[in-house]
Amino acid sequence: MCNVTRDSLLRFFVLVGALVVAVCSAMGQPDKGKDSLTTHQKLARDIFRELIEINTTVDSGSTRAAEAMATRLEGAGFADSDISVVGPRPQNMNLVVRYRGKGTLRPILFIGHLDVVTALREDWSFNPFTFLEKDGYFYGRGTTDMKCEDADLVANLIRLKQEGFIPNRDIIVALTEGEEGGDANGIIWLLENRRDLIDADFCINPDGGGGDIDSGRHTVIYVQTSEKTYVSYQLEVKNKGGHSSLPVKDNAIYSLAAGLTRLAAFDFPIRLNETTRMCLERRASRETGQKKSDVLAILKVPMDTAAVNRIASSYPDYNATMRTTCVATMLSGGHAENALPQTARATVNCRLLPEDSSENVMAELKSIVADSQIAVTCLYASASSSLSPLRKDVMETVERITAAMWPGVVVTPMMSAGATDGRSLRRAGIPVYGVSGIFTDANDVRAHGKDERIGVTEFYEGVDFMYRFMKSVSR
Repeated sequence: MCNVTRDSLLRFFVLVGALVVAVCSAMGQPDKGKDSLTTHQKLARDIFRELIEINTTVDSGSTRAAEAMATRLEGAGFADSDISVVGPRPQNMNLVVRYRGKGTLRPILFIGHLDVVTALREDWSFNPFTFLEKDGYFYGRGTTDMKCEDADLVANLIRLKQEGFIPNRDIIVALTEGEEGGDANGIIWLLENRRDLIDADFCINPDGGGGDIDSGRHTVIYVQTSEKTYVSYQLEVKNKGGHSSLPVKDNAIYSLAAGLTRLAAFDFPIRLNETTRMCLERRASRETGQKKSDVLAILKVPMDTAAVNRIASSYPDYNATMRTTCVATMLSGGHAENALPQTARATVNCRLLPEDSSENVMAELKSIVADSQIAVTCLYASASSSLSPLRKDVMETVERITAAMWPGVVVTPMMSAGATDGRSLRRAGIPVYGVSGIFTDANDVRAHGKDERIGVTEFYEGVDFMYRFMKSVSR
């Protein structure tokens, strides 16, 4: 039998006790990463979580989220008279808050939409309306589009209030309904019914800006100054048809197919404006080899046609930057397998440059398909919006903060191929600039898709960026 002394036994129990305390302590401690957050980061995270866990799809509406943010702002000391929850219906309300400044300059408006695209539980790896932090990412519907920025704006308003910051101009933040669809678009409603709440010198729309991560590197930050116009057309051929056992050359499907083939071979002309020319110049500085040479050649006068063709065929994003585009997206025809088709239809979706019109593009489509049997009609056309002129104060502020936070990252204006609420404000005479400091992986875009996520580090960096930007641009 081993010889156990009283001292050794005491040391043994002390060691066991220490281990038990350590294990229990570890089990009761919050995540180390969360524990290391600053007060402002914790606030932003809490607001982010609250927004993600409120379902704001079209069927649910955004009122609960608007009221939740209003409650937070009231608790932070904002006057009731500076907080408005307004909208067309009880389910579809918008939040507008005004941070009072000296009034030396006209107000600046920041916008963000609260609504999100529908997400089905069976399509996701987990509940899309539960906020999940895992492996360096925040998951949930709206994490990238765009409750990250909604949380960012509210958290920074509260931070500025706590600091006693007094800007030279009022800062207005509008968190709205219906950007993703439905019949209750908040920005349009506010412009038509309560423009007094949001009228401003210019607008910052984080939904239109942000940065790209490529192969793990932060590469570029985009400042949106314009958007393409969304237009859909129907191409339709009518025919008397007949029995399939007696085919003829005059076939509705063949006629439509031939017209679509001519459309597939057609390219609209290259047209560069102030924004797209600068965008190509600055993006070229990040390219190498043949791609860089070709982008630079496109900028020359006269333009290098061979370079245009190489870039356009290999890089859809560059192609969409340079021209109006039209593409067939839906097709239908015929009514029975043993009958000649009496009708053939195709939907063609176009994204127009700001200077193009739906009428001119429809005339162009008729010329391209070159067949009087193919009727071309406009199914839907969003209203076009003008190009926002580049503002020195906006661009220089973004460039200065970017250089401090991410040295070497290029800042460039850009024209969006998609659409945001900015187009309605531009049409109303309020220039809009898409600005955000949140970076996402350019090769893993999950907005509107399964397991939407945003990097934890990228979220907190974006919050810090917007804090610096809001203070600087409102002085």
